[in-house]
Amino acid sequence: MKLLALDFDGVISDSAPECFSVACATWRTLEPDSPLLSGDEGALRAGFLTLMALGNRAEDFGIALRILERGARIESQQAYDAFRAGLASGWLRGFHRQFYRERAALAAADRGAWLRQMSPYPAFVDLLRRIAGRVELAIATAKDRGTVRVLLGEYGLAGLFPEGRVLDKETGVSKAAHMEALARELGVELGAITFVDDKLNHLDAVAPLGVRCVLAAWGYNGAREHRLARERGYAVCEIAELEARILGEGYPGEA
Repeated sequence: MKLLALDFDGVISDSAPECFSVACATWRTLEPDSPLLSGDEGALRAGFLTLMALGNRAEDFGIALRILERGARIESQQAYDAFRAGLASGWLRGFHRQFYRERAALAAADRGAWLRQMSPYPAFVDLLRRIAGRVELAIATAKDRGTVRVLLGEYGLAGLFPEGRVLDKETGVSKAAHMEALARELGVELGAITFVDDKLNHLDAVAPLGVRCVLAAWGYNGAREHRLARERGYAVCEIAELEARILGEGYPGEA
């Protein structure tokens, strides 16, 4: 392995609290007559976190809330994708745009409170500092680069990801586009890249390229995703075992 590419949310950053609060603020703006947010917040949050594993971008947070509003039964990626296909594209674009407006407003109103909703995974931060220099590092994320750069600075990791190593939502919808861009930028073969993400659908997108795939078991996924990942031949790792699995002698990338 020459390059370790990392998703950001759910791998480096535990940003689910911020995603949930900004998604709810966006929902209040776009759906003021919906009763969704007047119910049990704990149950809503739990349902939202379960659905996060099936989405990709900011509009997917709106899809998750719409699913919960309708009480739809979504138990697979296929069911989620079918539900998504039934929503108006204009509403999806509008949610995406408003989500980033709400995020910017939250950050401007109380930067400290905003940052406290996006803590790093401390053990993973330690791992990155430990392996820096042994392997090239990059980020492939659906988050915006500006926010990622702010958070990397807060986490003390900015120096590990120089210019050109943070590819965000502008690179493309699919993480395959991110992997191909990184391979070109750094002059490495796709087979020399290991990609760590907490979402199975992202791994499915890059696996056909020959990229080694690892599901981050500490991220926004559960037993369903762990089982499916192993069935598809992806490694499923906790932070404590990741270093040995991806940098150990003769790592083949198997589960």
